[in-house]
Amino acid sequence: MDPISRVASREIYRNPWMIVREDDVRRQDGSAGIYGVIDKPTYALVIARDTANARSSSAEDQFRLVEQFRYPIGLRRWEFPQGTAPGTLDGKEPPPADLAARELREETGLRATSMEILGQLDVAPGMSSQRGWVFLATGITEGDHDREPEEQDMHSAWFTAEQIERMMIDGIITDAQTIAAWTLLRLTQRG
Repeated sequence: MDPISRVASREIYRNPWMIVREDDVRRQDGSAGIYGVIDKPTYALVIARDTANARSSSAEDQFRLVEQFRYPIGLRRWEFPQGTAPGTLDGKEPPPADLAARELREETGLRATSMEILGQLDVAPGMSSQRGWVFLATGITEGDHDREPEEQDMHSAWFTAEQIERMMIDGIITDAQTIAAWTLLRLTQRG
């Protein structure tokens, strides 16, 4: 038995990207309470890796980041390409690998011959149901991006691992999903 069970639920707000609901709950000791939840669809985050010397004279692998204005915090931020499929709040989500390929192409124009699952992340499990899949994309080819209207100001560039880690230390990369995904990649590389 779960330590908290839902007794009733009310939808408070809905738009195409999220639902906010308030649940009446019963705790393990039998006491009543409420829980506010933000429901969002599953997302995919893609770490696109281009092998050494493929893109430049660099002897290091390159990784693709996007920079965009994040309205809720009022700042531009560098992060790995990531997103959800539109119209999927009611459970009709595409397979995670298809979503990852779509997000990569949409935001960067890149296509990959291989998409390897690195793991799964929970965005903010204390307040949101949203979960995400992290992929490593390899076998990269360039193409045209197909950004959504909210992504008009997006920029995209290649960085080395050292540059990415310096950006994290310096507070240039602060997106929690990007930092967690990078950790998954590094742990996977260690074996």
